[in-house]
Parts: sequence; structure tokens; C-alpha cells
Amino acid sequence: MTDLIEPFRIAIPQVDLDDLVARLERTRWPAEAPAAEWDHGVPVSYLRGLAEYWRTGYDWRAHEAALNAIPQYTTVIDGQRIHFLHLRSPEPDALPLLLTHGWPGSVAEFLDVVAPLADPAAHGGDPADAFHVVVPSLPGFGFSQPVLDGGWTVERTARAWAELMHRLGYERYGTQGGDWGSVVSRLVAAVDPGHVVGVHLNYLPFVPPEETTGLSDEDLARVERARRYLAAPSGHLVQQSTRPQTLAFALTDSPAGQLAWLAEKFVGWADPGHPIAADRVLTTVMLYWLTGAGASSAWYYRANAGVRGAPLPCPAPIGVAVSPHDLILPVRSLVERKYTITHWTEFGRGGHFAALEVPEALTADVRAFFRTVRACAAEEAWTASSGALPTSCAGTAPT
Repeated sequence: MTDLIEPFRIAIPQVDLDDLVARLERTRWPAEAPAAEWDHGVPVSYLRGLAEYWRTGYDWRAHEAALNAIPQYTTVIDGQRIHFLHLRSPEPDALPLLLTHGWPGSVAEFLDVVAPLADPAAHGGDPADAFHVVVPSLPGFGFSQPVLDGGWTVERTARAWAELMHRLGYERYGTQGGDWGSVVSRLVAAVDPGHVVGVHLNYLPFVPPEETTGLSDEDLARVERARRYLAAPSGHLVQQSTRPQTLAFALTDSPAGQLAWLAEKFVGWADPGHPIAADRVLTTVMLYWLTGAGASSAWYYRANAGVRGAPLPCPAPIGVAVSPHDLILPVRSLVERKYTITHWTEFGRGGHFAALEVPEALTADVRAFFRTVRACAAEEAWTASSGALPTSCAGTAPT
């Protein structure tokens, strides 16, 4: 066991890029489905166009350089190699912040928020809002490879993240995430309660209650939406939670197959009025394709098959940002029965991928939430020295 942290730089061999182009040139395309567009899945015409751009127009080296512009490292925790971005702020009093992606995401989805969070003064913000930003790749995703066992539960991940922050010397820090990152971010606070000062989420699913008396019409609509989503699980959830290895062959052997599997979500889960740029989608697809993560990322679903709908503790104040086109829209009065919600924002647009779709709004909301947390932490420190009780802090115990 070693605590060694090693610098890392992405350097994909040209032979791997040439192989990708050759495979795309030889793609065997299926017949178009006899149904309305997207009703049966990704239309052939859409994917052929995106694949052709991937083959002839997309510049991996430019995006590789953009990723490498952010310092990257690897370390081994609990027997698993963990890859992470780590951008320290120039501000000495910056708060460490741990960002966690989900599926079909990657560290690349945070490219537009890392620098503004770390150096707000250089991006028109207040230096007092600065963060030391840490963005790990989930085990089995991207360069957190190879995966030596398939037992990476969200709780095990949370403990690894707490260890990572400890190795970096961060004693008090915040967490942020959506999708799987929402789950992991809450659990980091649960497994490291003396060190996590706040949790910001851009996705907070909930189990709709039977009794809905007193809810507004808008909240009732959200409850019904959540019921519909939970009653008919998406195909990716069923397959990856039950038989991920069967799927792995197609995702590992066919770039068109990997592209279809991920692109369907980047289209279907995003704000239809503001589609995600093709280059952003393809950069994440590349991180799956080049590392073979189509297989190992699916194992993460199998290891966490029992998490869906399970109660998750979080003994820290939570800030929530809601995007109108997300899969499930939380109802504040319902989630407040379980968590201490101290900040709530309704975005005007966006879907499941807030860091990709509304990076400016997400950055502003993360700053705003942790601004209150920093103020609370300062008051707690003062009252601890004076013997008085804090008056403005909302508390950290779940309600």
C-alpha cells in the first residue's frame, strides 16, 4: 500500500487513433427503424452523420491538449488506480471542492467549470469564491483503469474519495455532483462527516410518497414525473445492472456501438432547445472508447444495483440546482424531510448534464451555495473560540 501521487498526462498513441478511423470506415450500418425518429432509439441517419464527423472532422489532439492543460495525477486507493484532475487555486484561502461525474459522463464534462471555480478573479468573479478543484474519474471510467474487481460500490467509492482528499492534505472540503456523482457526493459526507462542510447537487432523485396532500400543482406534476420514470427503468439501467458483460463486447469492439450507446443519452437527457456541442459529446465518448471503459463503467451499475431507491445519509447541508429538463425534478418539501436543504435554485434551462449544458449557471450556483457554507464555517470557528452558539448556520444533521 502506498500513498504515492504521480503526475499523469494523456498521450494516446497515434496507432489507436488510426485504428478508430479504420473501424469507423468499416462500420456495418443497420436498417433504419420503421418508426418515428428516436422512438426506437438512435436513428441511423443521425448516428451516421455524427460518426462521419468523428472520423473526419473531430480533432482529438486539440481536446487531449485541453484536458492536459489541467494538472492530472494518479494514485492507488484500495487496490484501484484512481485518475483525477487537480487544479489548485491561486487564492490561498480557497476551499477544496470535490467534483464527481456520473454515467455516461467523465471528467471532461467539467472542462468549462474547473478554471472559473479555481480562479474566479480571472473569470469575472470574486476571489473569495475560489476553490481548489479535484475531479476524479470513477473506478472503471476513463483512466481509472484497469479495474481489478467489480465490487466498486458507491460507498466504497466515497471512502476512496475521502482518502484521496486526505492524501491531498485537505481537511475541510465540499463535494458536488450529478447522476452517480450525486450519490457519491452525499456518501462522502456520510463517511467523512467531520471534514465535509457542504454538498452541492445538480441531480437529487427521490422516491415519491403515497400521500401527496398539501403539494402544489407543480409539485404534484413532479411527483407524477418521478413515478413514471421509476416505474419504467431505462434500457441502459436494466442491461448494465444485470448483464453488463454481454453488452461489453459490442461497446469494446465497435466505436459506432459505443457512440450510439452514449449519444442517445446526451441527446435524450439534455435540454432539447439547447443541444450539447458534438465536440463535447465526442470527447467523453473518446474517454470511453480509448480506455475500454464501455465494459468497466457498466460493471459500476451491477455493483450498485441495490442503490436505486435506497435511503442515502448525508449529515451535511445540501444545496440543490434543478434543471427543467432533467430526468427527475425534486420536490423541495419532500426532500427536506430527509436532508438539510439550505440552498435551492431552479435553472431556466438545461437537462441532466449541467456542467456541459449550463456551465456558467452551475458555476454561479456552486459559488453561491458554498458562500453560505463558508460564512457558516467562519461563524462556527468564532463561536467555538468564544463559547457562544452559532445563530445563522442551518445545522448539519439530516431532517
